[in-house]
Amino acid sequence: MIIGYARVSTDDQNLDSQLDALKAAGALRIFCDKISGSLRKRPELDRLLDQLRDGDVIVVTKYDRLARSLRDLLDIVEVIKERGAGFRSLAEDIDTTTPAGRLVFHVFASIAQFERERISERTKEGLEAARKRGRVGGRPRALSATQREEVRRMRDEDGRNLTEIALLFKVSSKTVRRA
Repeated sequence: MIIGYARVSTDDQNLDSQLDALKAAGALRIFCDKISGSLRKRPELDRLLDQLRDGDVIVVTKYDRLARSLRDLLDIVEVIKERGAGFRSLAEDIDTTTPAGRLVFHVFASIAQFERERISERTKEGLEAARKRGRVGGRPRALSATQREEVRRMRDEDGRNLTEIALLFKVSSKTVRRA
């Protein structure tokens, strides 16, 4: 059986184009989630995988509708394979039910993994170069060293409460507590 899976990230997004494409691809059943792809728990995807049988084929319009990352995609496709089923992505023309399709899937996955690792390397190199120039990444401190000393003095010597000090310095109580 051809089974479709469609997903949009928010309730105000529309599934219609995905549903039309999946029906045109021959999907007899379609599972739909309206949930962020960054969440691993997607109720309809989990239901689909639970009901998957030997010989079924899961079809998606684009692979990113199924998985939030390459690692996630590989894990899900492995589960599909273990259950004797196949996977098809219409936009990327991936079809793991054929030897050529499996090859394309793994080449595609390898290239994506390589690119992600290269991006990570370039980011690390850029951060290291910035550190050598004396620049430190991250959010700037809300209070300078002098202000932190003053916060401690106001609390310890003047006996002021954290909320009052926070209002004076226009920061949160948590910032004052950390100081």
